[in-house]
Amino acid sequence: MSQTDIEMLRAGYEAFSRGDVDAVFANADPDFQLITAERVTNPGTYRGVEAVTQFFIDLFEPFEEVVAEPERFFERGAQIVVFVRVRSRPRGSNAVVENRIGHVWTVRDGKVTRFQIFPERMNALEAVGLSEQDAQADS
Repeated sequence: MSQTDIEMLRAGYEAFSRGDVDAVFANADPDFQLITAERVTNPGTYRGVEAVTQFFIDLFEPFEEVVAEPERFFERGAQIVVFVRVRSRPRGSNAVVENRIGHVWTVRDGKVTRFQIFPERMNALEAVGLSEQDAQADS
């Protein structure tokens, strides 16, 4: 696993949790694309850093706080699966919503070229040809 790529992604999650969405995609390829889960607001494929950044700004606008914490990383060639715990708190509320999801990042030559979001972690593993057994073996 490329430690440099993992550290770049870790820094991106930290930036996101600070609310610095621009820093998340600082190492993105100009043709970067995001493929969202179907069950989010405005699902689809977004191309370009500007469109992706705006998607996240709009998605998390109703929340006062959103923290994305990477828990585990799995590499398969140019793709890195990240198991993520996302905690969000709606504006004006003390309630916290927690989701455990999967992300698949494609990184080439130090640049993020693609990012896909999966509501179920195992689907993220399967998308890159890994299985639940691979995840268990890595723990």
